[in-house]
Amino acid sequence: MNNDFEVKEITPLELKERLDSGEIPTLVDVREYHEAEIADLPDYDQLRIPTGEFEGRTGEVSADADVVVYCRSGGRSAWAVAILMQMGYDRVLNLKGGVLGWRAEVDPSLREY
Repeated sequence: MNNDFEVKEITPLELKERLDSGEIPTLVDVREYHEAEIADLPDYDQLRIPTGEFEGRTGEVSADADVVVYCRSGGRSAWAVAILMQMGYDRVLNLKGGVLGWRAEVDPSLREY
């Protein structure tokens, strides 16, 4: 994959503010299923597409919506954001620090793994 795109990010606090204000983007979780059983962003619906399935399931992500992609720490989700950007998505952001960032900045009750 040609990665000539600068992956745009949103911090956990910025995402929390958007969610609290009712501005709810499509949340795409690219972690494996067992990871979501350990720790998940509470109270929010997510589209779960594990990394290994992502390239074959990109059509499930709306190009007409704001999208925030996340994983455990931000690496896999940055890869997924780059793929979507290469496909022409322009409203897609990577959650900086992933679930670990969310735990550190927003919800310390999440289990760390």
